[in-house]
Amino acid sequence: MRELLEFLARQLVESPDGVAVEQFEEDDGTVVLELSVAEDDYGRVIGRGGRTANALRTVVKAAAVRAERRVLVDIVD
Repeated sequence: MRELLEFLARQLVESPDGVAVEQFEEDDGTVVLELSVAEDDYGRVIGRGGRTANALRTVVKAAAVRAERRVLVDIVD
């Protein structure tokens, strides 16, 4: 799931080297993925009205269902 999110984000941004994904696991087993990108690329990752961000979350959650895991995607500054 981490690799999938990183791959998708790298395809969206102008500075693929600025993409970083950190993975944490909460006590209840939920996986938290924190996505950070270069400052100029936040608009590309979030999209108009958050549509791109929601699409990223949907794709990653679909992959998580296949792995029988819960996942949260956060876009951090």
